[in-house]
Formats: sequence, C-alpha cells, structure tokens
Amino acid sequence: MIEAQLGRCVAAWCPGATGVTGAAKLSGGASQETWTFDIVHPDGPIGAILRRAPPGYGASPGRAAGLDAEATLMQLAHDAGLPSPRVLHVLTPEDDLGTGFIMQRVEGETIARKILRDEQFAKARPMLARQVGGIAAGIHGLDVTKLPKLRQMTSTKEIADLDREYRSFGWPRPVFELALRWLRDHDPGPSAEVTLVHGDFRHGNLIIGPDGVRAVLDWELAHLGDPMEDLGWVCVNSWRFGEIDKPVGGFGTREELFAGYEAAGRRADPERVKFWEVMGTLRWGVMCCGMMQRFRQGPDHSMERAMIGRRSSEAEIDLLRLLAPREK
Repeated sequence: MIEAQLGRCVAAWCPGATGVTGAAKLSGGASQETWTFDIVHPDGPIGAILRRAPPGYGASPGRAAGLDAEATLMQLAHDAGLPSPRVLHVLTPEDDLGTGFIMQRVEGETIARKILRDEQFAKARPMLARQVGGIAAGIHGLDVTKLPKLRQMTSTKEIADLDREYRSFGWPRPVFELALRWLRDHDPGPSAEVTLVHGDFRHGNLIIGPDGVRAVLDWELAHLGDPMEDLGWVCVNSWRFGEIDKPVGGFGTREELFAGYEAAGRRADPERVKFWEVMGTLRWGVMCCGMMQRFRQGPDHSMERAMIGRRSSEAEIDLLRLLAPREK
C-alpha cells in the first residue's frame, strides 16, 4: 500500500522516477513514523527516508516544532555545510501520505552501544567529541532570520515547566525536589545570545560512520534559546551508555567538546553548560516518570514504556552525583 503511494508521490517531483522498492518501517518514534525505501531511477536507486505523521494524526505536541519546520531546519543545516540529510520533498495534501517530508538516506549507525564498542568505530571515537562541538557551533551559528517560527525558551521558563509537569504526577521524589531547588538557586538567567537550539542533540539522533558524524537527525524539539543547552544535553549521563567517565556521549571529555566548539568560532561557558546538564538530567528523569504514568494509567501498557519509566531512578543517582560538593 505505502509503496504504491510513495511511487505516485516521487513520480510527481523526481524526474525519471518510476516507483519505489524496499519500503520498510523503522523502529522508534511514539507519534511519528519513519520509513526507508529506494526510489527506482534510470541512473540507479536513490536511498530515501520518509518521516511523517500518519494521516489522521492530530496536531504536534506542544514542545514540537512541527514537521514542516523540521524540514526547513534540516535543509538550512545541509545548505550551511553541516552534516544533515538533504530534504528531497515536503509532503502536500495531494500526496495522501500525511504531514511530513522525504529526505536523502544517510548510511551509518545510530545505536550508541555499537558506536561505543564496535571495532569499525574505533578510529572515529577519539575525534567525536570535538566533531560534535564543531557541529553544535554550526547549528548555533545558523542565521536566526532564516529560521521558521519556533518557540523561545529560557532557563527560568524551563524550570517552571519541569516543576509543573513533575507535580502533575502526584509522585513525590525528594531528589527531584533537591534538583529543582538547585536549579532555581543557580538559574543563570537569559542568555546574552539567543540562537537556534537543536533540543535533542545526543546519541540516537546522530548518524555515525567510521569517519565520524555523518548526519544530525530529529529536529522536532528545536527552539530558540541558550546555545549552552545543547552542550549540556549531550553530556547527560543517560547518553553515555555505561561509559560514565567520558561525559560527552561516552566517547569524550567536556574539554574536547568545548575545544571543538571554540575552534568553530564560538565560546563555551562551562558554568552554564553545568546548569543545563543538571536541567537535562532532571528533564530526562521527569520524562521517565511520564512514561511510567502512561504505562500505569493506559491506554498504552507497553513494556517499552515501563522499561523507560523505571530509569527515573537512574536519573536520581545522576543528579546526586552532579550536585555533590566534590563535583566540578
């Protein structure tokens, strides 16, 4: 069914295309679908990815930028020379495929445990932290006048939003209370510079090959705000996958991250990064609690939600380590 729909769609905008083959749904994404397929073309197959909200799906969640904005941001990043897939087509109502877009398929790995352990990535790992820093600098340097309409966030608003969401569960957690108090006490206030923030810059949203980072994916949480937020988020312990002594994704140090960021012409603020790392750790813990609530209350009683929900205790341990006086 979807191959026929995709075939009709690509024939309308890809000269010479005669159909598609190998359409397969990829795992991941609670509300949006991702499909991989090949466009049949006289010059050879064209690898492509469909990212969409299925027909009939409602509006995007409040924090989401929206798929049209995602497509615009990815193309702006691609055009600026950043590792981002090229957007081939933004879906129209005539395509009958829902809301979304089709992009170039980039080959590589997104599974963190493979990236951190498999031999084929051994040469890439030592340079990833600097690479990630340079890519973050490129994202933060994109011209804000060319961006689609995005929500704007500040540290103060983020604290208030997290506090409200946490309390809505009716599930008191003393470590979360401690973290909220610490965040209020250390709120750095509005950033001197407001930039594009990717919003989910971490393992799982980076396609990595033996040569390093090949693409940044999933811009759905992009917004305007403090650029240090992205640097703090990529350092959250949950994205280290057991390599806790390497704060940046389990593959590098904060110093390497900052060096890559500054080599690309931007300045890192370690104190603000620390604040956003604490914020990110708490945010992940609250997200885990939300998963557990949905598992308990339904209608989705999937084991995946329960497994993620139980990780809120890991976030508590991470917060205690971050807030201990010996931590710098």
